[in-house]
Amino acid sequence: MFTFPKDFLWGVATSAGQIEGAACEDGRSPSIWDTFSAIPGKIAGGDTPAVACDYYHRYPEQLALIKELGFQSHRFSFSWSRILPEGTGKPNQKGLDFYKRAIDEMLRLGLTPNATMYHWDLPQALDDRGGFLNRDIVSWFGEYADVLLQNFGDVVPLWTTFNEPIATYVGYGPGWFAPGRTGGERDGRIANHHLLLAHGEAVRRFRAHFGEDDTHKIGIVVDLWHHHPARPDNADDIRLAELENEKAYRSYLHPLFKGAYSPALLEFMQQNNAMPDIREGDMASIAEPLDFFGLNCYNRVVDCADGAQAARQNVEHAGGNYMDNGMEYYPKAIYDALHILTDDYGLQIPIYITENGTQGIDEQPVTENGETVLHDPMRIRYYQGFLEWLGKALAEGIDVRGYYAWTLLDNFEWSAGYSFRFGMVHTPVGGGNYVLKDSAKWWREFLKSPQI
Repeated sequence: MFTFPKDFLWGVATSAGQIEGAACEDGRSPSIWDTFSAIPGKIAGGDTPAVACDYYHRYPEQLALIKELGFQSHRFSFSWSRILPEGTGKPNQKGLDFYKRAIDEMLRLGLTPNATMYHWDLPQALDDRGGFLNRDIVSWFGEYADVLLQNFGDVVPLWTTFNEPIATYVGYGPGWFAPGRTGGERDGRIANHHLLLAHGEAVRRFRAHFGEDDTHKIGIVVDLWHHHPARPDNADDIRLAELENEKAYRSYLHPLFKGAYSPALLEFMQQNNAMPDIREGDMASIAEPLDFFGLNCYNRVVDCADGAQAARQNVEHAGGNYMDNGMEYYPKAIYDALHILTDDYGLQIPIYITENGTQGIDEQPVTENGETVLHDPMRIRYYQGFLEWLGKALAEGIDVRGYYAWTLLDNFEWSAGYSFRFGMVHTPVGGGNYVLKDSAKWWREFLKSPQI
């Protein structure tokens, strides 16, 4: 195993909408996920985030778990509708007080707070006004960012504007995620453009707040699932994979780091009547310089233009290339993604791995020798493989400053409800009765090891 730098930051990542619960308490208004989950058939098992892991009431014990396992940082997000119930206007003091208590507890435990402004949970009040289809979202988000920076800027050193912006495209285009609008490519691309503008506005306000202070940093988090052709020598598969890459992560990285949408994506949007209203100054605003980049990396995607070739995956599964949960085991994905950032985009700012993990299937605690245990060797193998490839990238000189595992607790996994268990700690709905999975124990030992 590669020896990681002594100052490398190790953490776990969570998000407000997935763990907080207390959906209707202390002035919080509904988010789009509260509304979406109330629609029959939208969430697996009819689950909702109303209670989740009850972090709102149980944050001291859950933060203590992070500390117990040896992690140094907690990546979390604010709930916009807990801070500004109407989306704009007067802040909710009880919401502000909650986050102050939680951040104070992080600091007391010696955990570095890493805050995400937006992790998918738009206030329903703003979606009622058009949400990300309304260009006013730029000023709404800027106002929200100001409230966060004014109240927490002095105690949070690491900030990100948005987590995985593609979720907004999915919520407004195909409608698989909240708010469940189905406006197709046109609405998806409009929402994308407005989100990127909102990101640029928040970065501008961050600079205005902190000036030349270099102890506080801001970035954005993008998930990078690189598409590979199923048949590397097949022209149709190659074209399909390239188009999917343009529509996915390149639709964010090009504007952020090259100041323009790529020619291929512009052509696609023109052909599909999906061109957003791009005004003078928009692209410069989106490309505001960042202090770091957050990379969420889980796997790659294999594309085949011939539907009949889907049987290829069954052959690979029989060959042992897939994990028990059906997900391909391809840890080189993190190495590939880092090289895409540095080789294709010339990234010269530090990178943090802001999410990396895998779900389990039918993970149930059992009693062995009088102790409650839960074995998840697949997850340990996953972490080990990705860390090995991350080490290779670091050895080549790629500037990665930290790694955040997804995630601490079994939580509300959006449209999958509670059926996907990504946690290293087994957690029932409502929290409590925590069982450290073998992967949590593995992390505890790893973080004590000479490799770090």
